[in-house]
Amino acid sequence: MTPTLARDLPFFPYPQVFLQEEEDLVGIFRDVGRRGAFIEQEDLRRFEANLARFVGARRVIGVANGTDGLLIALRAAGVEPGTEVIFSSHTMVATAAAIHFAGAIPVPVECGPDHLMDPQAADAAITPRTSAILPTQLNGRTADMEAVAWLASRHGLLMVEDAAQALGSRFAGQCAGTFGAAAAVSFFPAKVLGCLGDGGAVIANGEGVAERAQALHDHGRDRHGNVTGWGFNSRLDNLQAAILDYRLLKYDNVIARRRELARAYDAALEEVEEVVRPPGPDADEVHFDVYQNYEIEADQRDRLREFLTARGVGTLVPWGGKAVHQWETLGLEARLPATERLFERVLLLPMHAWLTDDDVAMVAAAVREFYRGRS
Repeated sequence: MTPTLARDLPFFPYPQVFLQEEEDLVGIFRDVGRRGAFIEQEDLRRFEANLARFVGARRVIGVANGTDGLLIALRAAGVEPGTEVIFSSHTMVATAAAIHFAGAIPVPVECGPDHLMDPQAADAAITPRTSAILPTQLNGRTADMEAVAWLASRHGLLMVEDAAQALGSRFAGQCAGTFGAAAAVSFFPAKVLGCLGDGGAVIANGEGVAERAQALHDHGRDRHGNVTGWGFNSRLDNLQAAILDYRLLKYDNVIARRRELARAYDAALEEVEEVVRPPGPDADEVHFDVYQNYEIEADQRDRLREFLTARGVGTLVPWGGKAVHQWETLGLEARLPATERLFERVLLLPMHAWLTDDDVAMVAAAVREFYRGRS
């Protein structure tokens, strides 16, 4: 019998970002509005301090979005124009765009079986012009930072993290975003910690980096209002900061729920040989994943996606089905066979806090039925 869902299951139900907390969010809006506290106010400072404590960083600076955050992080860390920055091509184009607009040259490399930067590929890509390594902590998982950090240290390179999808993820007990000189996170509504629009932050792990990021994000001005150089206008709105600070209080519970859902997917898909699952929450003691996405590899990926769509299950092929280096208009001219094969197979299944256990069971049943002809 063909499995059917009790309701259509969108890949991500954007209205729920507001509806599930509507009363509290309206209360925050009224409070901020009545105080006229819109830009660079106490709510932002409180959120920055609370987030810095959460990840264990020296400073956090709220910015307009995650891409701005990565650009500012690169500039604040000291990446020089004309130098090369190595990144995994299995990422959003924003990662490479931040390198480009920092004046550096993006150098894409292969990802490994974990879909994150392959340290051996990064090592092979280092040249005398390389200034930094930029691992993307993707899908809520932190890369092998022992290997990446060793590589950066061995070659005297800066390390900046794209932690847009990994807030709260840990490697060997240390939070994503705190391994290098600086990092960026995103608060896009679909992120594990999301706001009601664009938002982001720079995580700064040294005082000099923090001061430079502070100036770069606010017209070149330091905390005393003195213009110290050229800067951008990239500030996290105070209203969004107030919402994020409210949600940060419950963030551990949200992460715990996503890990429960990942555990349920892992068990339900265990016997499907045609699907490669991401590492489960209990796969090893080194990684603590927050499951921003549930990214699988699937035989006959496109047919499976059509099958799931017909049964009301929303899925996503990430980033238009191409790795960054495959967009010819960017002129990166790389050949990365493993990453290219991955993009023929990769698929994101629904993963968000409003999924029920029954939802996961029915999605998995539909996947099994596609490959096995059984529910």
